[in-house]
Amino acid sequence: MGKGQELYNRAKEIIPGGTQLLSKRPEMWLPEKWPAYYSKAKGCEVWDLDGNHYYDFSIMGVGANVLGYAFDEVDNAAKDAINCGGMCTLNAPEEVELAEKLLKLHPWAGMVRYAKAGGEAMSMAARIARAQTGKDIVLVCGYHGWHDWYLAANLVKGDPLADVHLKGLEPAGVPRGLAGSNLIFHYDNLDEFESLINANKGEIAAVIMEPIRNEYPSKGYLERIREITKREGIVLVFDEITAGFRLCPGGSHLVLGVEPDIAVFAKAMTNGYPVAAIIGRKGVMQAAQDTFISSTFWTEKIALAAAVKSIECYQKYEVDKHQKHVGELISKGWKQAAEKAGVHITVSGILPLIHFSFNYDNQLAYKTYFTQEMLKEGYLAGPSVYASYAHKDSMIVDYIAACERVFEKVGKIILKGEEITNYLDGPVCHAGFERLN
Repeated sequence: MGKGQELYNRAKEIIPGGTQLLSKRPEMWLPEKWPAYYSKAKGCEVWDLDGNHYYDFSIMGVGANVLGYAFDEVDNAAKDAINCGGMCTLNAPEEVELAEKLLKLHPWAGMVRYAKAGGEAMSMAARIARAQTGKDIVLVCGYHGWHDWYLAANLVKGDPLADVHLKGLEPAGVPRGLAGSNLIFHYDNLDEFESLINANKGEIAAVIMEPIRNEYPSKGYLERIREITKREGIVLVFDEITAGFRLCPGGSHLVLGVEPDIAVFAKAMTNGYPVAAIIGRKGVMQAAQDTFISSTFWTEKIALAAAVKSIECYQKYEVDKHQKHVGELISKGWKQAAEKAGVHITVSGILPLIHFSFNYDNQLAYKTYFTQEMLKEGYLAGPSVYASYAHKDSMIVDYIAACERVFEKVGKIILKGEEITNYLDGPVCHAGFERLN
């Protein structure tokens, strides 16, 4: 057991859930064996607390580091801001500078507000939409955070969030009076969407959705949603926290050709610094002045300065093109490696967020084994890769070679008719939210 696992065992005693983010729990990757903590990260390289070196071909800071870890130009902008004083009684001029950049990228929008994280930014967007329309119900498609307005979907009978995010999310602590205020529809299902519109006519404040998920939408899907929301006076909110700054500089909706009333960004926009942006049409965003939305650390200078520089670098280095290139190479490499080993997988996702699944029963065990063996090869890896500017062709070649060796092991186990669980060094990884002992 390394220092990381020892520290994590202590963390579980004094931090509920062990970590601050479900996606970073070691149980989600390789229970009892995952390094858990890092001492240094640069580019797509990571060193754990024992000094072991890995290449990160997994989720790159949960999608936050599209330029790579510790990107010099962005970090230098943050350091300059620190030297000027990160917080002051007066406001940071970067608030205006960042707003101007975002509005230039999105000419349909007219105003910008900030938050620190994607979840609270989505909560703000829902509040603004409700304030602007004077209505309560929101129709929701996708994952939008942990706040009451979203988890309220599971206050009604069944498990509505199971198919759009995680199964079994208990709405413990969410006021039961919010039941029915949040109704779920499934991506690319127009009939379901229109049925909810008709059943709740005149009562809907907003449609809140991810404009793109694992696959591109069917032709006319987003256009029809835009047409209906405009006709009904419903605020259309696009959650660009995951997809934004992947397909182009700015929101994926720019590529998809449909303009919302509000769009929300975080993660990739800042390359790892905590700031989120809510942009929208002036007539909608002005409603933020009719409801109390305010927080001290939304005004700090450091993350704003980093976000300004991050967007500049993203454009200068044409990072969106590189992300697609990385996705293409990895997708092709996975398919060839699996085919060579006689292992059946399905590759899916948009190129900057590429992933695969094993086409066998007990998928979680196969996923755990893949992560286990790739860790031995020197990679932080699972069945998905968040492409970054730091992923270079030579690294990808070596990564695919490692995948070939692991797939070959999987193929031999399958050929022998043995259970993959017999080859695990610890428990099978978790699939979603579970209470930790």
